[in-house]
Amino acid sequence: MLKFFKNLRFREGGYRELLTTAFPLILTTASWSVLQFIDRVFLTWYSPDVLAASMPAGILNFTLTTLFLGTASYSATFVAQYYGAEKFHKIGETLRHGIYISLIGSLIIFFIGFMSEPIFHIIGHGAEIEKFESEYFKILCFGSIGPIVSSVLAGFYSGRGKNKPVMWTNFISLGINTVFDYILIFGKLGFPEMGIKGAAIATVISGAAPILIYGYFIFGPKYNIKYKTLSNFNFNNELFGRMLKFGLPSGVHFFIETAGFTAFLLILGRLGTIELAATNIAFNINTIAFMPMIGIGIAISMLTGQNIGRNRVDIAERFIWQGFHICFAYMGLIALTYFFLPNIYIYPFEVNANPAEFIPIKKFAVVLLKFVAVYSIFDTLNLVFASAIKGAGDTRFVMVIGILLSLFLLVIPSYIVLIIMKGDLYDAWLIASIYTSILGFSYLIRFLTGKWKSMKVIEHTLL
Repeated sequence: MLKFFKNLRFREGGYRELLTTAFPLILTTASWSVLQFIDRVFLTWYSPDVLAASMPAGILNFTLTTLFLGTASYSATFVAQYYGAEKFHKIGETLRHGIYISLIGSLIIFFIGFMSEPIFHIIGHGAEIEKFESEYFKILCFGSIGPIVSSVLAGFYSGRGKNKPVMWTNFISLGINTVFDYILIFGKLGFPEMGIKGAAIATVISGAAPILIYGYFIFGPKYNIKYKTLSNFNFNNELFGRMLKFGLPSGVHFFIETAGFTAFLLILGRLGTIELAATNIAFNINTIAFMPMIGIGIAISMLTGQNIGRNRVDIAERFIWQGFHICFAYMGLIALTYFFLPNIYIYPFEVNANPAEFIPIKKFAVVLLKFVAVYSIFDTLNLVFASAIKGAGDTRFVMVIGILLSLFLLVIPSYIVLIIMKGDLYDAWLIASIYTSILGFSYLIRFLTGKWKSMKVIEHTLL
């Protein structure tokens, strides 16, 4: 028995290799969730109104960003497959074309920022909330170049399985955001008190920092010699077209899935500030626990791509199942704490908040965490198996199923139940839980069909 577990641990495609690759990414994605958590805690201390405004405005900005973020960052899958196939000279060219896509997307979102006031006036969350939402959204749009371009640069490392630079860069970004958040929200060290506007500026500053860090190393002579990161800036129509062919459906999937939840939140926001603030807290608590597992998902996607590039589908499949075992066990334990120990998660939001204002918010948040406990188990199917088939290139299926389920299981039912039938907060969360569960099973079934095993995003012959 001991020999069996030892072989399982150390064999190619085993738990040890997966966790070695994934651990820096787990810490990286954990830092993303900590960043959002700190941001929301500071805003809770500042005012429930700005807390309520930050989520719909922030997620609407993120929704717009995801279309280009998902498309451009899919270059990491190309990097992974080229790296597995030892076509190193193609990696620098892939990186540059990913940056071209990201710059186009950043420019589009920049100009959308000028439409923030009419956008939130149409949404109609109340005059005071609307003002805060508009301010927050506009600044985030103006700084969208940071996360989109840096996601492409990060893919240069993660696609090759070299994840420590990504981890350290995100730690630096987290530190920058935390410091500027505190200074600008509350007006410290001689800076004016800026509230939600300060939170947005801090986010933009911390989002731009990774571009400088990655760029300094990636475009140096060390990587240019092997990967041609600064060689041949000619535009490659064939490569760019292939990156759009596989990357755009990935971006559309990311966009539609996020847009569905954005529409859900905007509809839910009509129930009131207390309900919106409680939802904000529940989602952020879920994020702080779930985001580390996204690191496993990224590792699965990159390892799948590398092994498909090596023509070792058997090893790729082994990695995928090992990743599922880890994620399912972890989220099962977290779900138990959501259900039985909700106060340990809510306390940081409560400690410096106005007690009279926070009591009704807490009452809702405790119940919402029970919904989170249930759907987070099924969300592991979404995380693992969507990552796996996207790493192979099965992005069109992911896009189509995401559009259909988001529209017919989340957005339309939410509108009918909440707006037409005047349902309550718990009805909304029941809809979201059912949607998440069915989405996860859809990706599992697609994975089990095995169609992904015959896919590849790179050329089948050497150039």
